[in-house]
Parts: sequence; C-alpha cells; structure tokens
Amino acid sequence: MTPATNEHGPQAKATLALLWERIRRQGDMPGFTRAINAILASMRGEDEREFSMTQTVLSDPVLTQKVLRLANSGMYSAFGQRINTVSKAVLVLGTEAIGHLALGLKLIEELSKSTPDSAHAHVEMEKAVLAGMVAQQVAASAATRDPEEAVVCSILHSLGRMMVTFYMPERWSQMQAQAGAGFEGAAAFDVLGLSLEELGRATAEHWGLPRNLVAGMRTLEPGDREDGFGHDDWLAALGTMSTRCASSLWNDDEAGAAEVAELAAAFAPMLGVEPEKVMVAIGKAKVDAQADLTIAPLAKSQEKRAQADAKGQAATRKREAGNRILMSGVADMRDAGGAANPGQMMSMALETIYQGLSFTRAFAFLRNRREGKYLARMGFGDGAKALIPNLSFEDAYEADVFHASLTSDRVIFIENARDPKFAAKLPGWWRGTLSEARCFVVIPMCMNGQPVGFIYGDWDDSFPSVSLSQTEFALLNDLRTLVVNTLERRAQPEHTAKSA
Repeated sequence: MTPATNEHGPQAKATLALLWERIRRQGDMPGFTRAINAILASMRGEDEREFSMTQTVLSDPVLTQKVLRLANSGMYSAFGQRINTVSKAVLVLGTEAIGHLALGLKLIEELSKSTPDSAHAHVEMEKAVLAGMVAQQVAASAATRDPEEAVVCSILHSLGRMMVTFYMPERWSQMQAQAGAGFEGAAAFDVLGLSLEELGRATAEHWGLPRNLVAGMRTLEPGDREDGFGHDDWLAALGTMSTRCASSLWNDDEAGAAEVAELAAAFAPMLGVEPEKVMVAIGKAKVDAQADLTIAPLAKSQEKRAQADAKGQAATRKREAGNRILMSGVADMRDAGGAANPGQMMSMALETIYQGLSFTRAFAFLRNRREGKYLARMGFGDGAKALIPNLSFEDAYEADVFHASLTSDRVIFIENARDPKFAAKLPGWWRGTLSEARCFVVIPMCMNGQPVGFIYGDWDDSFPSVSLSQTEFALLNDLRTLVVNTLERRAQPEHTAKSA
C-alpha cells in the first residue's frame, strides 16, 4: 500500500519520495518487511488460517521461542494452563492476538539486531524497544486491554525518528543543529515539511500495517481525553507515555526517574490504571531492559546474554530436550480435548513431532476418498510449502513402506532410506519429491480399521545417524491416539445424522 500524500505540501511530498527511494535502494530493515507480510497474510483470513499463523511463526526459531515465552508470561496467567506449542497458543489466544504478538516481537528482534552505521539510529531503535517493554508491562496490568497491540503501537510511535536516522541521517543532523539533541522533533517541519509522527504513520501505511495500529501511533496528551474515548485512543495514549518513559529511563539518572513519576501520574487516569501500578510496571520493564539492551546507559553487562545466545545457537539434537517437547505437546493436545477440531489437533501433532524430533521436514497427509488419494495438507521445514502440491499418491494398495504402515496401523521408522536393498519399498512419488531424506518416520492414523491419513517426518544429511527410543515410540503412539480420538468424536454426529 502506498500512503496518501495529498494532504502534505510539496516539501513533505519530496521528503517522502526521497525516503521511499532510499528504502528501495538500501532495502527495508533486514527481514522485517518479509516477516510482516507473512504475519499479516495469516491474519487476513487465508484458508486454514490458524495453521497458516502457526507455520509463519514456526518458520522463525527465534520468534517461536519468544512467542511461547510471552504466551506463558504473567499477562496470560488467567488462562491457567501451560502453553507448549504455537498451535495451542493460536487455539487459546486467537489468530489476531498471536499475529500482533508476532508482529511486535519480530520488529523488536529486527531493531535489536540492526547495527546501522549511524549511532543515532541505533539509539532510536533501542529506545523504541524500551518503549515496547514499558507498554507490555503496563498493558499486562490493564486486564481489559490487548497487550499485543500495545507493544506494537508503542514501538511504532518512534517509527518516524527511526526512519529519519536510518535512511536520512543528514536530515537528522540538520534537525539536531537547529533544535538541539533530544528536541529534533521541534525542527522536523522546517527540515522535512512534516512532523516525525506524520512521517512514521506514512511509513506504516506504506508497509500496509493494519488501520488500528496506524491509528494507535498518534500522540495523545493527558488533557486530550474526550467523550467517545475508544480503544485506538487508549493505544495512542499508552504509546505516547511509553515513548516518553523510554527517553526518561535511557540515562538511568535521578532527573529521568522524576520525569517517569510525573508521566505515570499524568497518564494513569487516561489509561485506567492506578499510578502505583504504572510505576511497578515501568520498574519491571526497566529490569528487562537492563538485561536486553546493549548501548543504553541503564543496560547491564551483556555476559549473561552472550551465554544465553551461545546456548540457543547449539543445533545438536538432544534427546532429553526433544522428549520434553514431545511430552509437552501431548499434554497440550490432552488439555485441548473436545475444544479442538481435527484440523487443530493435527496441527498440534505435526508441530510437536517437528520440534520434538528435530525433523528437517514434516507433513500431514489426509485421505480423500472421493479422489482416491492421499494428499499433503500442511507441512513444516525448508521448502515444505512449495512441495505440498506435489505430495500425493493413490490410496489403492501398493507394496511400499507407506501402504505397509497404513495397513498395519503401526509407526514405521526407516533408519537408512538410501540402502540399495530398501529401494524397491520406496514409491516413485517419494523418490521424486523427498529423496533428500536420509531417514524418516511414518505415523499412520486409522479409524475403525480404515486409514484416514498419516504424519510423515524426515531427516537429511545434517543428521548422519538417527535412532528412536521406546519412550519416543510410546509418545508418538500417544500423540496419534489423541488425533484419532478427535476424528472419531467428529465422525459420531455425522453417523448419527445419517442413521436418523
């Protein structure tokens, strides 16, 4: 979407034209535009919307861990249950909530790891991250509001400043020279032809961000509350306060602390949160910032963070950790019980084994009796989405490993798919699509003695040797039993209706 610029004067239009050109030439903030497009597409109601959101989040391991960590944080404690899989997070919290959560976390991640040449840009990015932390904690204490939107809107409040420092550093220097450091916004109209807020909102529209997020980017003063104060106004007020708190907290000094107290007292009535609770929330955000930020004066030593990053980068498959994931996923599926439909249960099962067994790729196949075929419906892993249209085969029995598993209703593990002696058991459709696999697992789903589908997962050459323990086989069988039970429950009303 291209933002409307008709309301702006010639100087503003020239500024925006220059900004779009530099974005095209230099590229958007690394990976961010690609990520938000995928997240927004999942929020806009595509087919299999819930799975699409799960797949989008799981495609980014860092984002996956952050979504799960935040989904289990205090702000969601009212749900009273542990959330171990993204699929369950989507089921419990909803696609919209997870979409906003993922959008905010992805922007924070991109801002945090961006190292632009301009030191000013890095400062503005970290202040935006800090504003998001403040908003998250304050929104968590306002139970009637949506914390996911609050985080995104508060980060986006500084978007104009970030865009100028990142893409137009010479204009930022002019603004500083004219108004002084920390007061650049006062010179924005003279230098740019529009305010920093207007430039930020124009950028958000340029990216195609939802209307509610753009509306929440407004500056709203404590005295601006009028009749008809709505959700967008609340987001704007919180974003305004969070952004100003971030600037006051930055240097971790007495003057800043006094400013924060004044902001909390001024905005608390507007936000519907007691001033004391606002101060407690800001204090929690400050603690998080000390651990997560890098250049802010209030930030602590990064030794702990470096250690955590090193642990997170370990790519070796650890059986105990994998089994915990499998057990947690099975627990998620049991908790979901009758609330989940077969598609949601299959999504949780597929995500659980993909993560728990560190598969290179994993797919869920369903039997289409009308077409007489097994068709892949969902998948995870590199290139999985592109492969799905080609993953199908006839349901008429053939002497291969897949029909053998489906007929016997037993989990089959193939340790070496490249053994020449085993080649005759591999069907042509598999050799034409999935032959990069070194080993794989087939988990059949049968109902009343008839196969209805299966889950497939494989490992490529990055796993030269794989074995499955009896514990893992037992967990896979528990998982498939839960899926089949959901299918049987869904089939019972249909059978009853036909018999009536």
